[in-house]
Amino acid sequence: MNPKTFALPPKAEADRLRVPLEVGKGYTSCMQDAKEEVRSRLNIEDVIGEYVQLKRAGRNFKGLSPFSAEKTPSFVVSPDKHIWHDFSSGKGGDVFSFVMEVEGLDFRQALEQLAQKAGVELAQYDTQKSGELAAKKKRLLEANELAARYFQQCLLKNSHALEYVFKARKLSKEIVHEFRIGYAPDDTDGLVRILENKGFSKKELGDAGLTNRYGGDIFRGRMTVPLMDGAGQVIGFTGRILRDEPNAPKYLNTPQTLLYDKSRHVFGLSQAKESIRKLDEAVIVEGNLDVVSSHQAGVKNVVATAGTAITDGHLRALNRLSGNVKLAFDGDKAGLAATERAIPIAQTAGVELSIVSLPGAAKDPDELIQQDVALWEAAIKTARPVVDWVLEQFSNREDMSSAAGKRRFTTDSITIIKKLEDAVETEHYLRKVAEMTDSSIDSIMTKVSDQGRDTVKPLKTIAQSAEPQSDADENAQEDILLGIMIVHPITRGLLASFDPDLMTNPTRKKLLTYVKKNSEPFQDTPGELKDIETYVRIVELKAETRYGTWQASDIQLEAARLLRQIEVEQKKRTTEILMNELREAELEGDDTRSGELRTKLMKLIKETARG
Repeated sequence: MNPKTFALPPKAEADRLRVPLEVGKGYTSCMQDAKEEVRSRLNIEDVIGEYVQLKRAGRNFKGLSPFSAEKTPSFVVSPDKHIWHDFSSGKGGDVFSFVMEVEGLDFRQALEQLAQKAGVELAQYDTQKSGELAAKKKRLLEANELAARYFQQCLLKNSHALEYVFKARKLSKEIVHEFRIGYAPDDTDGLVRILENKGFSKKELGDAGLTNRYGGDIFRGRMTVPLMDGAGQVIGFTGRILRDEPNAPKYLNTPQTLLYDKSRHVFGLSQAKESIRKLDEAVIVEGNLDVVSSHQAGVKNVVATAGTAITDGHLRALNRLSGNVKLAFDGDKAGLAATERAIPIAQTAGVELSIVSLPGAAKDPDELIQQDVALWEAAIKTARPVVDWVLEQFSNREDMSSAAGKRRFTTDSITIIKKLEDAVETEHYLRKVAEMTDSSIDSIMTKVSDQGRDTVKPLKTIAQSAEPQSDADENAQEDILLGIMIVHPITRGLLASFDPDLMTNPTRKKLLTYVKKNSEPFQDTPGELKDIETYVRIVELKAETRYGTWQASDIQLEAARLLRQIEVEQKKRTTEILMNELREAELEGDDTRSGELRTKLMKLIKETARG
């Protein structure tokens, strides 16, 4: 291809390459970038779990307060919201504030400690290096975007590739366009020459994952499928060889880069997220082309990870859209092992995991879809809970009529069941193991005891002993009201005549002003409230914890009661202020001022009496 015929993206398209960091940020912004990167890599429950013994309580975790000598757990950690709140002391915040509290550190020290745990190099986030990192990410995104266009154009000009894509793979024009499928010609450095002509250096192309160790094109003679982030930006590629060869890998993926991390990347997420939200379930398959085939067949809540290595990062990315995840892995030994590994990860991520089994001899979803898409849809619909599926696989490989088979089966099964965090679910499966082995539940429980639960790890010492504050804030009812308004948007209609100035501090006033103007619920913190995000999540958690089982009508009455209470308290405070001002005016002999204050006082007293 002639480099001169390959144009740079127009400005509008270049602007679409959204890069979150900008060159020239100040120190505060750089530290915010570092903070968000550290937070994204750590599970708040794991960090806090080093100091507090936590137990699963629904989607949250609970434990005894490290700040007070309580006997009933009131310390709550919310992985979804990335915050904690201690109802006994009134303290709360994010993972950084917790470490600051328990270790007696300032923010910078806590950030450094957690960055080391997360494997984040803070030096790259100083003002100069942050700008350099931003510029580098932008360049790598531009290189990958241009590579995607180049591969698309090459596909249109190669009849062999077109035949493979449209006839052998049976892909439609619409799906090829949607997933931006292309073709990397069997050329040593065709892409390199194109991008060098556009001003990219060899190092930049290597950093983008587009070149091999010799500096030439890494993708050659392959159908290319771009790897995109959640926003649709190209961050890498999968290359599928057109004709299987003995010494050539069938699939080739972009190596780890600044943009692409296979432990975090979910293929097809930008195309599938709307369907996942709508259907409230995500299906994970092994291959990227399984995703493409499924989307073409109209089943669009399907994504893929890099092989069977499910990570916490994958499940948490999906959990933002739906807590129901179905795995469609091969039922072989590798698939079973991957499923076993996924169980504790799903428990930690708060995901309900189930398994899709392919009928007949179909080796993957793509092959099943080619037979009949209805078979694929039926397989998804009839997915089984993960532990049920695993127990069946264990029983299939053992002679369940023999003592030795039962011994091995119960040993393996109990190992899996011990990873469950809910007591009722655990008992359910232990009883099922007893039934499957024709044993008594007592004998199974004895074996559980003999195998021993995981040793409880020693907790870290709380360096800073905080004194209990007994629900510290006398205006806590304002937080509770605001939490209700977030969790139950229908109650916001009660705010029509409520004055935000009645709130006792600017943070509360800002949140109330927002919910008063906006009737829509929000899962992610709105941009207008990002600067008070931790506070928003804490009041939301307070309301969910206190009113989680209440009926809607009772919630409405509670919100109305809190509004009246806040108004009464505000009038009392105003009365005290006016009385103090009146005393001062009388002592100074200011009759005019004294008269005005008496009039205001009388009016306020009458309003309070009516209220």
